[in-house]
Amino acid sequence: MSKAQEPTYLGAVSSVSGSSILVELAPQLESGLLIIGGKAHRIGQVGSFVRIPQGYNSLYGIISETSETSSVDDENKTLTTKRRWIRVELVGEAVGAEFERGIGQYPSINDDAHIVTEDDLQLIYGNKNEGQVVVGKLSSSDSINVSLDVEKLVTRHSAVLGSTGSGKSTSVSSLLRSIVCNDEGEVVYPSSRVLLIDIHGEYSSALGDIAKTYSVNPVDGEENLYIPYWCVSPDSLIDFLCGNLNEQSKNLIIDKIVEDKFDFIDANQSRASIKNIDQNRVTATTPVPFRLKKLWYDLKFDDSVVWEDSKKTIPAYTDEGDSEKILPPQFKPPGAGSSAPFKGGDHRLKKPLESFRSRLLDQQYSFLLKPGDWEPDKDNEIKADLDKLLEGWIGHDKPVTILDLSGIPSSRLDQLLGSLLDIIFEAALWGRQLKEGMKQRPLLLVLEEAHRYLSNENSGFAKNMVRRIAKEGRKFGLGSMLVSQRPSEIDETILSQCGTLFALRINNQADRSRVKAAMSDGVSGIVDSLPVLRTGEAIISGESAKLPLRCRFKLPKAGRFPDSIDPKVALLWSQSFKEEDYDDLALAWRNQDPYYKPEKEK
Repeated sequence: MSKAQEPTYLGAVSSVSGSSILVELAPQLESGLLIIGGKAHRIGQVGSFVRIPQGYNSLYGIISETSETSSVDDENKTLTTKRRWIRVELVGEAVGAEFERGIGQYPSINDDAHIVTEDDLQLIYGNKNEGQVVVGKLSSSDSINVSLDVEKLVTRHSAVLGSTGSGKSTSVSSLLRSIVCNDEGEVVYPSSRVLLIDIHGEYSSALGDIAKTYSVNPVDGEENLYIPYWCVSPDSLIDFLCGNLNEQSKNLIIDKIVEDKFDFIDANQSRASIKNIDQNRVTATTPVPFRLKKLWYDLKFDDSVVWEDSKKTIPAYTDEGDSEKILPPQFKPPGAGSSAPFKGGDHRLKKPLESFRSRLLDQQYSFLLKPGDWEPDKDNEIKADLDKLLEGWIGHDKPVTILDLSGIPSSRLDQLLGSLLDIIFEAALWGRQLKEGMKQRPLLLVLEEAHRYLSNENSGFAKNMVRRIAKEGRKFGLGSMLVSQRPSEIDETILSQCGTLFALRINNQADRSRVKAAMSDGVSGIVDSLPVLRTGEAIISGESAKLPLRCRFKLPKAGRFPDSIDPKVALLWSQSFKEEDYDDLALAWRNQDPYYKPEKEK
């Protein structure tokens, strides 16, 4: 059989330029269709595959562009020739029955090019090696599963990018479920660790059966989310509590923090995680509890004290105040000249300490400043320590942990999220030699709404921590997955560290340009198809995928969709109008809790 008679024959290679080649299509393909095994195949579809036999090996490429040229007989005004080309980006090679990315040789001019059939696709995607997880179906063939290398997906970082309405949240929940469960819903990786930072509180409904959820405003089945203040960087904590201070004032506060940490260590020698601490290594950044209310009270005392005696041993109280009730000490006015009472404090910290007190009294920061069992009492004793915090977040028997940050004030999201990421990274860093550490049990950190804190203009704590995780996390078993609807706003350095990209429908030209720049494998032609992707469909490119491909994610089962589904406007608007009572809405708003109900209705 001549090459032109082979049913899969497309044409011949006419140009080779690096990994990009031109194939001139055979004249008999003018109809644009090939019938192979009774099935019609469209020719020249952007994103489809081409096979170029090289003896025992075969090269594979992806069509990125199609073009056509014609010539006209000027004398007779008739079309004399019509030539059609496809541009192909080479991406992989099959040696016998084994497929691998990259190519060991280039094609030559006039080498045959063939359409890729389902048998070829099975060779590429049908490998069910250990460590492969099925996340969906190939868009061009519903019979072909799309599998990803879970090891490279986690350790080399990834990003899920798509415009609003592209099915991003549903795809992320489907992807995470596929990573840890099989099609029957059975957990196949019982020791897996996925930590999902949920900015809008939409994933509990989708992953509740395989996840433990922590929330600032917990509902049934959820736990209280606490980020203990003593785990936070002292510099960030002081800035949050007191505003910007000069170095002298900040150092004064840090010295008092360290002093109370030593007191805590002395008072808790019965705890296994405390008694063996080398106090010579304790610094302000060491995650040892201290009393925040006492810190405020002591600073307030030193700043405003008046003494009864010249030796400054007897405070001239009018009211001693109460550190536990956050009541400041009150003093007599100082005497004139050298007469008693004697002035002690200089009131340099008066305004910062007023800010400090207002933070302590503000209930919306209770998850940080009043962290439940993790808050030391007046005797510097504590019900739960750092080990219980880590065990709750990453040591339970569910594969996924959801940290619902929807109740956190948006103005403080960057600082508080940065503190949370700092806790996770430090746990990975210092636990790298332990079986509980992330080198032995890797962690995938999923960051929703990444553009809010990873923009080029942002220079906050969260961005610094994500950048550190992207650069160093792999060494400690910590991987990240960014989720964003505005890739153009994400810091380019961070996005470039993502080894796998999931690009859903993207309409904005600036966002598409950023994705095109971040994608490897010469798939620029495929990226141009981003505006026409269907909902829940993505182009996957990078280290965890065998080849760049177009995939439809698995649809979740009924009742397992994220709480981000668009409202059915026509249906809801068509209902008859009824009188409404907005008392509950006002209460929910004022209580900063969307699930709030008055006590009598609970």
